[in-house]
This record gives sequence, structure tokens and C-alpha cells, in this order.
Amino acid sequence: MQLLLKILRHVLHTLRAVWAKTAPLRQALARLPTWKRILLWGGASALALVLAVAGAAAVVWPGLPDLDRLADYQPKQPLRVFTAEGELLAEYGTERRHYLPLDQIPKQMQLALLAVEDTNFYEHQGIYVPGMIRAFGVNLFSSSRSQGASTITQQLARDFYLTKRKLYTRKFVEILLALKMESQLSKDKILEVYMNQIYLGQRAYGFEAAAEAYFGKPLKELSTAETAMLAGLPQNPYRANPISNFKAAKRRQLVVLGRMQDVGMITPEQAKAAREENLKLRTAQEQRLPYGQYAAEMVRQVVHAQYGEDAYSRGINVTTTLHMDNQVAAYKALRRTLLDYERRKPWRGPEDTVDLPTDLSDTELDNAVTQALADHPDNDDLRAAVVTEVASNRIRATLQDGEDIEIKGEGVRSVLSALSEKAKPNLRIQRGAIIRVLKGAPTKEFPKGAWVVTQPPEAEGALVSVEPDSGKVLALVGGFDFARNQFNHATQAWRQPGSSFKPYLYSGALELGASPATLVDDAPITIGDWSPRNSDGQYDGLMTLRQALAKSKNMVTIRLLEQLTPERGRAWAGKFGIDVDKQPANLTLALGSGAVTPLQMASGYSVFANGGYLLKPLLITKITDAQNQVLFQAEPEKLTEERRAISERNAFITGSLLHEVAVRGTAYRASAALKRYDLYGKTGTTNDAVDAWFAGFQRHVATVVWIGYDQPRSLGDRESGGGIALPAWIDYMQVALKGFSPSEIAPPAEGVVQVEGPNGPDWVFEEFAGDAGLKTLGPMPTEPTTDPATGALLPGVPAASGALPGAAASAVPLVPGRPASAPPSSWWAGDRGG
Repeated sequence: MQLLLKILRHVLHTLRAVWAKTAPLRQALARLPTWKRILLWGGASALALVLAVAGAAAVVWPGLPDLDRLADYQPKQPLRVFTAEGELLAEYGTERRHYLPLDQIPKQMQLALLAVEDTNFYEHQGIYVPGMIRAFGVNLFSSSRSQGASTITQQLARDFYLTKRKLYTRKFVEILLALKMESQLSKDKILEVYMNQIYLGQRAYGFEAAAEAYFGKPLKELSTAETAMLAGLPQNPYRANPISNFKAAKRRQLVVLGRMQDVGMITPEQAKAAREENLKLRTAQEQRLPYGQYAAEMVRQVVHAQYGEDAYSRGINVTTTLHMDNQVAAYKALRRTLLDYERRKPWRGPEDTVDLPTDLSDTELDNAVTQALADHPDNDDLRAAVVTEVASNRIRATLQDGEDIEIKGEGVRSVLSALSEKAKPNLRIQRGAIIRVLKGAPTKEFPKGAWVVTQPPEAEGALVSVEPDSGKVLALVGGFDFARNQFNHATQAWRQPGSSFKPYLYSGALELGASPATLVDDAPITIGDWSPRNSDGQYDGLMTLRQALAKSKNMVTIRLLEQLTPERGRAWAGKFGIDVDKQPANLTLALGSGAVTPLQMASGYSVFANGGYLLKPLLITKITDAQNQVLFQAEPEKLTEERRAISERNAFITGSLLHEVAVRGTAYRASAALKRYDLYGKTGTTNDAVDAWFAGFQRHVATVVWIGYDQPRSLGDRESGGGIALPAWIDYMQVALKGFSPSEIAPPAEGVVQVEGPNGPDWVFEEFAGDAGLKTLGPMPTEPTTDPATGALLPGVPAASGALPGAAASAVPLVPGRPASAPPSSWWAGDRGG
């Protein structure tokens, strides 16, 4: 501005000097009528102003920034993580942006924007003079600078190179920049950059990112009403944000729809329909994309380690092996299980209590509720509510969105005692109490689902699912809520596997002559001060290995390991990817007293499912940059002999034992609930129910669930892997197995035969079909072998050569496990079975 005034003063001084030397001309002018003199002076002033502006432009123009940044537009784009199908899981970066070329931006979106922001965009040369004159007049008479009249080109110039302060000097440079841009760039290029660069609220830059942020779908899928809502954002994305200020956003949308109708983009009927359309906006909770946060964080760490801080701005896209349907199912299954478990625990009391006088007006009550819940955000379906009314058997409460709800019947059964005035102060639910509620499944009485009082679970969990034939991770959930606890229990929690470890030992015993028909005595064992027990406290005497694993008999597994030896057992478990160094070199190994992660167990059980191959878990398949150039690509491992861990026949027979567990054993509910018999698995519950597991598979999907506390403590006397972990496995597999027709694993073409056993025909390795195999294992009881009346098997097969062949041979070489820190010593307790 100072430069412009200086030039103007210089021009006027020059004109006065010239004027002083032209006395005859002055005398002639003096004789002119007044209106002509005014006209002449006005023209001279206008000429002076034009010359001043031209001079200022001549001085400023050479100093304008070059347009290389615009011509070769490389915007900051976040790191984005996608499922295998291309659905967004997460993004990391300060700016949420997804660049689209102009030909991929829907024409309706382009025209809606131009209708409201710059109708004459394709006609003007960067500035629109009539609009500038109008704005200048408004500003002049209002003594303000509120009217900008900026074209899209000017807005882009300001956004790229200038500040947003409303100064006339900035406006002058903005105009020059707009003229320069129009002289060097095409209209389409300017519009393309603008529609990808402009800030539209919710950390979204550009219209594609805004469509995802506000409506959860790509720009091409937006309706006319949704398009108009986005087109109204550039003027003021804070005031017109439909999530935080829907009323203002709606007013702006109506303006846009009116302009779209005025310019002939839409008919009056279409405009009316758009005005009346009920918009479905994404909530703040939905925008956090909670389903895949643990897996996405694993990806983020890998990418950041490789590309540093640039990973968050260079538009890196990562494709994972995760399937969205599987991931959502896993997330919901684990949360449902943990919330169901929490409802069986004692009520811990409200999260907080606020003062809520009874004489508040409706407006005052709404404000009080909003303020009270500000520090208690909803946790997905676990909603925060302020209690407004309490009776002996029901509660009325208000949610964050203002909805009033009533909770009664089953919904308050677990907290009935807390509704009494006699309840302990820290437990009592009264007016002003902040509680958590959950909407249950629809019923005849409550078609939309009845509300239930609950509380955030203190227990944690993990669910991992992999594709056995490729190692691809199909779903991974590392805890109840990533925002609350970023510790990934799927990969970082080293916990005791309990009885879910037993199949590895049974598999090892097959190689040394045992078979599912081998008889073992389920009798108590005492070794020094150690007296392990079966989970149910019952000892059933002589039984086959098939029966023993189905009933999760600890005594049988200990006797099996005595013959296999702990060193052989550890080494054999290493073949399944289990970290050998974290397994004890003693008989407690039979009870799963070592440490594993859920991901390790999923990989290990995949070996049984795929016929004996150990494949590395695969999560990332491709990494590309903003230009879609491939930076990394991974191919799943193949089922080659190089990856073989155990023989096909071993995998088949061990699988048949796990099939017995899932159909008739401790996990029989799996087959009953899913109504299919091609299921295999094993429950696991450690001493005092500190850890609860279910590991299982179908031929195409292997899944593991773990439940426990971060600081190990009992889940409860009545809790077990079959009772708490199996339900989550069933819920998840209900979705994961869609599309897979029942298909039990067929026996291999050679190497196994069926022989008659104590309970009918059973499988055995071909070379052990005769006397070479183990008919019994461990010490045998000396009572009668059968009941004379029924012929049923009883304890009493005479002691025979129960030792495993080759037991004295050197141990199988250890297989290196994954490096990790040792678990706390308090974890080394043992297994209670089940």
C-alpha cells in the first residue's frame, strides 16, 4: 500500500509541475463550465490512478512467486492403510487428502462449486471486475473489508502464496497472482488444484477427502443434496461444518441448491427433493475407523521405520491382507465377548456424578448434560449417558446426542441394588450419575433393541485370523479399544496357552509310535511337591489319546510328555513357530505353562489346517506412492517342501483329534452353533483361569481368541476357554466361513491306515500299524480291563512296554523362535484344563 501511495504522489507531483508551466491552458480551462472542469479533473485523477496501479504492477510483477509449485502440484497426502478390497482402514498425517484428477471429479461437484463460488470462472481472466466493483462499494460505505469477491483463481492464489488477512495490499498482490496464473495455467488445471487443495473442515483438504470425512463414501457416490453441502464449505468450513454446526451448514446448502437451480444445473423438482433429503453424516466416532486400529498401527510402524516422517505427507498407500467383513466381525465379536463377561462381574459404580438440580429448564438440562458428557465420549456402541430419573426398577437417562432413553427389566438387572437409596455412595446410581449403556439385540418388546446398563471391561483380549494356505492375516484385533489401550495383545502379549498347547505335544508323540487309539491312564500324579490336577477334579482312568484330548485331560498329557521328554516337546513345538526359549524344560510344558502370542498360535494351528506347512504371517502386500508407483510388493508364501514343518499324515491325524474336540469335546458348542462339522480346535484355560483361549480352524480359516487381564489375575472360578473365548470365535467364524462349503480334511493318499482300537477303528501311521506302534503309554493299572456285564473298557490293561521307541535318542534340533522379552515370572503357573 505504501508503494502504491508513493507512486501516486509522484505522478500527482509530476502533473502539478506540468500544470504550472501551462498558464494559457489553465486560463482556457478556467473559462470552461464547472461540470466540464469536474469531468476533466476526474479523468485526470483516474488516469493518475491507472498510471499508479500500472507502475505498482510493473514493480511488483517481477517479484511474484513462480508457479512451479502449481504447475507440478505435489500436495501433502497422508499415509493411508487399506484392506485387501481397497476399503480405508486408517490414515496418518496432519492433512487428510486424496488427490483426484479433474476428469475423476464428478461434473455435478464441479458445477455446484462454480455455481456458488465463481459462476463466470471459464469466462474471466482471473478476476471478475463487476464483482470487485460491487465489493469495493460495499466495503467503502460499510467502513469494513468484509467483501472479498474473490474468484476461484484468486482464492487459490491466496491459499498457496498469501495470508488470509483482509488487507488491500494483499488483495492487490492476489489480483496480480491470479492474472499470472491465468496466463500460465489452463482453467482446468486451476480448478483441479483448487478442488484438491482447499480446506473443508474435519482435517479434510479437497473434496474427495471431505466426502469421506462427512459422508463416509467417495465423491462419485454423493447425492445432489450431499454435493451441495460440500460445495457450501469453501466460504467458511468452520461455520458451515455439518457435523459441528448442522443448522448453519443446512442454510448454506440451501443457498447452493438455489444457485444450482438458477444456473440450470438442476430442476425445481430436483432442488426440492435435495432440500428435503435426510442426510446421513458420519459421527466423530465413526470417523475414527475403530475396526482396524491395532492392525493399522502395525502397518504405520513398519512404514515409518522405512520412510521416516515423510511417510505422513508423501501419499503412501498400503494394501493389507485384511478383509473388511472379517475385520469388522472380529472387532465386534471380541467386544461383545468382553462386554458379556463384564456383565457377569460386580458393578463398580458410575464413572462420575454431576450436580443436576430438579428445577432446571429443558434448555438448562440439555446444556448441563452436554457439559457433563464432554469428558466422557462414546466408545463406539458403548454409550455415555447422564441419569435424569431413577426408580427402584428402571432408569431414565440422556445420551450425548440428546436422545432420552429408558432402561428397565433385563437392562437394569445387574445394577438393581445400586438403584436403592441404601446403596454405597460409590456404587449408587442416582440423578446426575454418568453411566455406560449398550443397546441389545432387537426383541418383540423392543424392536429397536433394549438398552442395558453396562461398564467398560477391565479384561482385555485378542483375536487373530489367518489363511492357512498363504499366511495372510484376514483379521487382527489387539484389544477392546485402541484409544484406551494401544498395547497390541495379538502380537505383544506373551501369555500361557494352557491346554491349547497340547496338540503340539500330541503331534510329536505320533512320530514316535503313538496313535489316537493309544491307551493312557488318567490317574493322579505327584512328582515331589508338584501335584497337578484335571480341571474338573475327576480322573477317568484308562482312556485313549483321542478321548483324553477331547476332554482336555492333564494327567494324560503329562504322561505323554514323560515319554516324549520336555526337550523333545519344546523342539517339536518350535516346528510350529513357537518360541522354544519361552517354553519350560520340564513337565509343566504339558500344561501349556510357557508363553506364546495369539499370532503365534494362529500360525501354529495353520500348520494342522494346511497339511503341515509353516508360513510366515503376512499383513502387508503392497506399498505405493502418490503417483501409484510400487515401492514394495510381497507375494504370499507357497506350500512348498521348503516350508514343511510336519508331515501331511501327522497334520491329518492331529487334526482328527482336534475335530473330536470341536464336535464332541470341550468345544462341542462350536459345531452345534455353526451347524457344520468341518471344524477343529482346542480350548485352553490356565490355573485359576488367568488366561482363556480357543484356537481352532476350518480348512480355509484359522482363528485364535485370547482373553485375560493385563496384570494377570483370575477371570473367575467359573470361567474357561470354552466359556469365554469360544463364543467370540464362534461369532467371528459365523462371518468368516460364509462362502466356504463344509469340507473335512481328507486323509493323505499314503502313509496312514485305520486299525481297530479300543473304541473302534482309528488312524495310525502305516509303519506303526502292527506291533511296532504304541498300544499303551506310561504305567498301566492292574485292575480288570473290561466290565464283565457290559464289556465297557475299565482301568486295567496289564503293564506292558509303555516306553516310546527311541526315547533315549538325542533330541530333535531346536527350531529358533521369534525374539522377545521373557514374560513375568508370575505367569508360570500351569494349566487347569478345558
